[in-house]
Amino acid sequence: MKTINIHEAKTHLSRLVEAAVAGEEIVIAKNGKPFVTLTPYRPKNRVVFGTWRNKDFEIPDNLAEPDEELATIVTEGPVFPDEKQNSAR
Repeated sequence: MKTINIHEAKTHLSRLVEAAVAGEEIVIAKNGKPFVTLTPYRPKNRVVFGTWRNKDFEIPDNLAEPDEELATIVTEGPVFPDEKQNSAR
């Protein structure tokens, strides 16, 4: 891991970018403290429509049946159990 100050990074940005793309981990420091990490861009995984086409999967028989545990929580339980319930309302 290579750590350099921000002024040096501005001066040698092209070289640092090439090093990061080559796999070197580069930390840019501000006032001697790590500030940012320079890493190569990696595109996010995109959703591809039709991914499940021609794939075997099963839909459970009870998919349309109500979930009793969820129904109890919604009708009887607090929405946020960690919050104190305010009975003054």
